[in-house]
Amino acid sequence: MADGHFNGLVFGLALITTLFLQILSNLANDFGDFVKGTDNKNRVGPDRTLQAGLVTKEQMVKAMWAISLLCSIFGVWLIYEGTLGLDLIKAGLFAVLGIAALGAAVKYTIGKNPYGYAGLGDLFVFLFFGLLGVLGSYFLHTHTFHWKLLLPASAIGLFTTAVLNINNMRDHVEDEKSGKNTIVVKMGIERAKRYHLLLNSLGIVLMLLYVFPNNKLADYLFLFAIPLMMIPTHQLFKNDDYESFDSYLKKQAVGTFIFSILFVFGINL
Repeated sequence: MADGHFNGLVFGLALITTLFLQILSNLANDFGDFVKGTDNKNRVGPDRTLQAGLVTKEQMVKAMWAISLLCSIFGVWLIYEGTLGLDLIKAGLFAVLGIAALGAAVKYTIGKNPYGYAGLGDLFVFLFFGLLGVLGSYFLHTHTFHWKLLLPASAIGLFTTAVLNINNMRDHVEDEKSGKNTIVVKMGIERAKRYHLLLNSLGIVLMLLYVFPNNKLADYLFLFAIPLMMIPTHQLFKNDDYESFDSYLKKQAVGTFIFSILFVFGINL
């Protein structure tokens, strides 16, 4: 890391835990939308597992429990390794955050009052994949915190929220019919496109604010990734074929990944 602190084991455990959290979230979303009838024959985009009849609801529940167990095991290991030498209060705080992350992954579409159906998905993605993900990982490596880190953490949160926004734009017609009141459903598709532009643009500005006024050119390597997100964003404004939005979703995810890699690589040169 840029300040000279790096723990390979913590990095690996954080990566594995995050991967299992994402898998759990996808399974829970598949289950919740199927049970509520949001996933049906009119759904835009690729068929989901339950919708396609590839597994039963009982099998999906067992899979979610299995992934939750794996996520918990690696999460506890991560907290143990990342908080060695710290007091139990800090370790306990990370345990609470870990439980909250598990709950957020499942509660998006499952239960009586899933937050995804109330238009709060964007907020939770920003918090857990942006602020908590970046700041928490940094603290587990360094045992320190700097307020300036809120800038790149917020930027990553905005970019990942943009991924969800594309998904919700693709599905907004059927979501509205099913009572899934995402941000896109609430604001309308045209405003959602402008919202998408804002998410990416603001994220880039925050990253620039973080590195400015550094004179080291490598700190600005992430600028090469901007076209990967902004060109598809411009194309998206002219496209009303929602079935084709899957390609934009993939481009946003890849662009975010490359942007992040170039940023980390640049500031560590």
